[in-house]
Amino acid sequence: MTQMDMIKNELSEHIGKRVIVKANRGRKRIVTRKGILEAVYPSLFVVSIKADETSDRNISFTYSDVLTSTVQITILEDDVDVADLKIS
Repeated sequence: MTQMDMIKNELSEHIGKRVIVKANRGRKRIVTRKGILEAVYPSLFVVSIKADETSDRNISFTYSDVLTSTVQITILEDDVDVADLKIS
């Protein structure tokens, strides 16, 4: 089993859970968002982020993004309140 398969299997166990995604967008731009892990596909996974009060936005990442540390994903436990977390 390759490392990308292990990442995919790990994420598939947490579908529907709240996550924090920290993505390096290049040129010292790091974006941190809170959302819900919506779906896991053969080559990518989707995180749903609440854009505002009325709409959600879906962002997709590949498993190689996680493997190369371009994207860091933190899976939150059910008893953790997202408002209490300090995101840097």
